[in-house]
Amino acid sequence: MDAKGRVLDKYNARVYKNRKEHVLVKATGDQPQVIAANTRVIPGIMTHRGCCYAGCKGVVLAPIKDVAVITHGPIGCGFYSWGTRRNKARPGEDGKNFVEYCLSTDMQEADIVFGGEKKLRQAIKETVEIFDPGMIMVCSTCPVGLIGDDIHAIAAEAEELYNRPVMAFSCEGYKGVSQSGGHHIANNGLIKRVLGTGSGTRIKHAINILGEYNIGGDGWEIGRILKKCGYHVVSVMTGDGSYKEMQEAHTAELNIVQCHRSINYIAEMLKTKFGTDWIKVNFVGAESTAQSLRDMALYFGDQELIDRTEEVIAEEMEEVAADMEYYRTRLKGKTAALYVGGSRAHHYQLLLQDFGIDTILAGYEFAHRDDYEGRDLTAEIKEDADSKNIESITVSPDPEKYHLRLTPEQFEELKTKIPLDTYPGMIRDMKDGAVIVDDLNHFETEEFLKLLKPDIFFSGIKDKYVAQKGGTLSRQLHSYDYSGPYAGFKGAVNFGRDVTMGIYTPAWGFVTPPWKHTPTLVGTYGGDF
Repeated sequence: MDAKGRVLDKYNARVYKNRKEHVLVKATGDQPQVIAANTRVIPGIMTHRGCCYAGCKGVVLAPIKDVAVITHGPIGCGFYSWGTRRNKARPGEDGKNFVEYCLSTDMQEADIVFGGEKKLRQAIKETVEIFDPGMIMVCSTCPVGLIGDDIHAIAAEAEELYNRPVMAFSCEGYKGVSQSGGHHIANNGLIKRVLGTGSGTRIKHAINILGEYNIGGDGWEIGRILKKCGYHVVSVMTGDGSYKEMQEAHTAELNIVQCHRSINYIAEMLKTKFGTDWIKVNFVGAESTAQSLRDMALYFGDQELIDRTEEVIAEEMEEVAADMEYYRTRLKGKTAALYVGGSRAHHYQLLLQDFGIDTILAGYEFAHRDDYEGRDLTAEIKEDADSKNIESITVSPDPEKYHLRLTPEQFEELKTKIPLDTYPGMIRDMKDGAVIVDDLNHFETEEFLKLLKPDIFFSGIKDKYVAQKGGTLSRQLHSYDYSGPYAGFKGAVNFGRDVTMGIYTPAWGFVTPPWKHTPTLVGTYGGDF
């Protein structure tokens, strides 16, 4: 029995029937492999997923530096979405940067019983008086949806009172099946009220960076490389991003998408509304970065840009070549497992390949089937009841700002050469025999680590320490364990350094978990039966 069978065999029949659809072993064949994803977690199973609110506020909106984002809910929700992600941001020209603040209405029991609208009005008033932000966003958590506070009415009232845009997002944690629903809600709000509302005109070689959240400074390193090639970055959505810059998003000639899951909605809506094409890129890994830069240059078809891109790649590769080769000699032949959200479980496999590390297990926290199998099957995906909790909006071409850069013939020709308006998914790049798991839970994490014995497990804070106390080195790819950047050419060297230090300092392998020699729970029977 293979590892998949041995793990799933421990479930009862009902759970087995569900989970076997979420786990597969990569096998190349005539028929595409199908995996279940974006479905509700089985009650009682300890999932590592986040909630709808975490996806909306914590992932997409929080990194916008010139917007004051208020959490309407208990303080724990606000702190969780603020203190666990290392979104870096530099103050803009006005000297303001609200990313470093945790703004919350701190709802207490009395507010939940009698309503929290009064408290929200006060929080908005104090935010204006203390910070004077150009824009305010309000994100609701579970209690707000349950008691019925009308955050949209309060936002409209505050907008008129304080003469600045105030947006409300009904992103209660229980909506949808994971944080993916929150991404969708945030995307809808941004396209309605922010993106393309400026008055600028299109700029040559101008781009928007979508789905880059500047964890550990990744976005800054990506921006450095792109500007060196000759691109003008209009806006970043949303790491170190600015709503004022996002208002000019329609002036870009191309959108590049880093994290497919969290922002593909915006990529599609910008295409429909303004005619701006998008391509899937990956700036994680030296080889992947080089390929993405070549794809971008090919889209523009400017020979000067193409030549400059090759010069930049050569310069950057030469600078990191010695370090990359050193770390490759130390890491070649090692194995890794990844369980990360967004596109990171896919991107980092390619960076690991740069160092000769094989990925033997990979999975996503909140992916949809197209993140695994590719966008070609989007039309086949059936919307379930949980997904219908999330508003699905449509946009139409802007009569003044819509512009197609390519003719239909040029578009179809280019699509055969670069990932234009598409994403092939993670499964395609995995080796035969590798295990692919959607919504890897706590039990499966421990069991697969015991059976597959990877040298390193890349995950998040919720499962990092369980793995390490079991003797397996773990590194966070949600916040980089206070390191980074890991993107681009120089980021690849940082990553190789950190992984090498971890593997060759095997402290956790010498630790005996207390549960191996001392019972963690002791119980006695009482009463008559």
